Amino acid sequence: MTSRTPLKTNYVAVARILRPRGNRGEVAAELLTDFPERLGGRQTVWLASETRAPEEKGLLSFWIDRNHPGQGVFHLAGVASIDEAEKLRGLLVEIPLAQRAELPSGSYFVTDLIGCSVFERPRAVRTYASPPCSAAEAPALLGRVRDVYFPEPPGTPLLALETPAGELLVPLAEAICRSVDPAARRIEVELPEGLRELDR
Repeated sequence: MTSRTPLKTNYVAVARILRPRGNRGEVAAELLTDFPERLGGRQTVWLASETRAPEEKGLLSFWIDRNHPGQGVFHLAGVASIDEAEKLRGLLVEIPLAQRAELPSGSYFVTDLIGCSVFERPRAVRTYASPPCSAAEAPALLGRVRDVYFPEPPGTPLLALETPAGELLVPLAEAICRSVDPAARRIEVELPEGLRELDR
């Protein structure tokens, strides 16, 4: 994904279509929500991309794919063949922002994290005679969140950062991500020693 300004702000992605599934128009999708069971009760969803405005589509059926963790299967109205399903590859399945689930404290929507600026805090507190607030202590811009990866088997999600040195994967753990403020589009991290070398 790129950092371009999105076309809309009142929808949230709940899945990304991967490929056709079966021969009746169903599609397999990567789930981007922790509440996929809520999708089964919907009658409509919206399809979109970074360059395509949301388009409402009827939802005939949805189920969680038990054989492929993190995936679900959508059957959309008007899509009845493999060829028609193939045209949907790569599109996002979205719902109105006002209809998304309420999250407990410390949990975040993937779409709220993507695009956030990530700042690195110094690992050790330094003492200076003057001035009391040194610029050396201020968090430095590390990069921006390009994507969020979910490992298999399930574990701590990884923030994929775009940095001047290339991609950097940062675990979304409280001990590392010390401050997460999606509303301010800002995350502050304290990177453990060796993390950059591990990514390389």
